Amino acid sequence: MAEEGPSCPPPLASSRRDPAGGPDERAVRREVVGELGAALRDLVDAAVRTEVSAGELAAVAEAARELTARLRVAGRELNEVATVDDPDAGERWYSPVYGPGSPVAPPLVASDTSDGRATGRVTVGKPHEGPPGLVHGGVVATLLDHVLARAVRTAGRGGLTATLTVRYRRPVPLGVPLLVAAEMGQTEGPRTTATARLVAEDDPDTVLAEADGLFVALHPERSAQVFASMDRPVGAWTAHGGDD
Repeated sequence: MAEEGPSCPPPLASSRRDPAGGPDERAVRREVVGELGAALRDLVDAAVRTEVSAGELAAVAEAARELTARLRVAGRELNEVATVDDPDAGERWYSPVYGPGSPVAPPLVASDTSDGRATGRVTVGKPHEGPPGLVHGGVVATLLDHVLARAVRTAGRGGLTATLTVRYRRPVPLGVPLLVAAEMGQTEGPRTTATARLVAEDDPDTVLAEADGLFVALHPERSAQVFASMDRPVGAWTAHGGDD
């Protein structure tokens, strides 16, 4: 069955423990992280669209610095995983693509099935504008890459993006509900291919962009090297069993 939610993570197993103190405490923290993320995304949108006076801009900047200082009181280093995350399952609550806590995420709302298919729905706004009125091409590539990786991971393959080939067929407009769909392709050892396409929900027959991706799961020893600095185990990108 497809899973859906504001951040696209799989359900949290009731027996799982974590640095946040336990499933219930993490659920509470996730809720408020999502609330702050939504408020910040609204703020970012307002910031890139505002035409208030220079004096008001200066006052808002000072208020933002004060709020930043409050958040800096307790933070984590670059090599520390957020307590709301589950890196073994690939759940990233501050993901710049779909994270409910991220002020820069569009955010994409995704669903997937265990046979290697994934979809994402998103409406991209002014913060991700490239040419006037159009979605930045790098953002289009990011959306495609995430759904490709999700299709691979949901089939139990995992892996990092090795190659990503994007074909931009038509300009992608801002403010239009978009659908991104991906499907896993061939597998060979730790390597898995996948394809994806992006369309407007109200015109699904017209392809706006499409992509091919190759994903490679890291051997356990290589994964240990790549993620050696992290303060928690990271397993979602590591080869398992027959992937070697």
